[in-house]
Amino acid sequence: MDPLNFTVATLNSSFPEHPPHASSRLLPAVVLSLCFLFGVPGNIAVMVLKPNRQHMSSLSLSLMLNLAVSDLLCLLPLPLWIYILLNSWTLGLLACKLLMYVMTCSVYCSLLTVLTLSVQRYLQVVHKKKLLKTGGRRRLLTLLWLAAMILSIPALVVRQTITDEISTKCLPLYSSQTQKVVVLLTESLLELTSVSAVVLSYIQICRKVEQATFFNNPQTNRLITSIIVTFLVFWVPYLIINVIDLAASVFQSERLMKFCADNWNNVGALTFVNSCLNPLLYAFASRNICGGCFKSEYKSSCWCKSSTTQEVENMSSF
Repeated sequence: MDPLNFTVATLNSSFPEHPPHASSRLLPAVVLSLCFLFGVPGNIAVMVLKPNRQHMSSLSLSLMLNLAVSDLLCLLPLPLWIYILLNSWTLGLLACKLLMYVMTCSVYCSLLTVLTLSVQRYLQVVHKKKLLKTGGRRRLLTLLWLAAMILSIPALVVRQTITDEISTKCLPLYSSQTQKVVVLLTESLLELTSVSAVVLSYIQICRKVEQATFFNNPQTNRLITSIIVTFLVFWVPYLIINVIDLAASVFQSERLMKFCADNWNNVGALTFVNSCLNPLLYAFASRNICGGCFKSEYKSSCWCKSSTTQEVENMSSF
């Protein structure tokens, strides 16, 4: 998102006038290394093995694979970002813009896919409605990537190579204060809307589960809670820093700008952890939700498609 100030800028600070201390780069570099080592194999495993495929609807499987692809695109360049974080940008202006655009696009698509998965589960579990018929899967995925590509355009516009007496960095350089405020406001509104929608969707799902006679109630509640907590832990800090940066830009607060510069590396590294954990939360653990059925007062229904529940009336695939 230029959002997400998620790339080298996120990692090297979005504030060239307030460069972070060198010591603040070591911990993010370690975290990013772990994200690459565990996240890349995890997302590849989701794409190749398609875990719990028998429990998922075709739409759920498509969204899960799309999430794995977007997260993988986000994680693959990490060795390059780690090197640049600890050293200097040497690839030129065009690479700065294009690589930042691709990573920003993958981050946006991952966020939008998680949002779509949450809405889909909410509609199916709470209202017993399918989000789309089978024919709409490709159109939905195309729309998600198209939206991500459009939202990522600021990365092409504001990213520049900035050279000082020490090194060269690929950072956002805004043409005016108004441009910076508009970009940050757009990012903040998108992030706030996505976080709120995901959390509210899973809270409603959890309430529905508690009202039903659910076979795996404790396990399901733990999974739902882990999804909410994980999403909040890895996204809210970035959202907070983004809002503080927005306020600092509006009120011209040097103190707040320096605070954001000192903390960008840490919150930027945290957001990559989310892409690392997504395979565990949304694919390998999905059968904890998809494996159960519940009985309402009037009729039986199941959340997921499985060989043991195909004959249950009004079955809804998760």
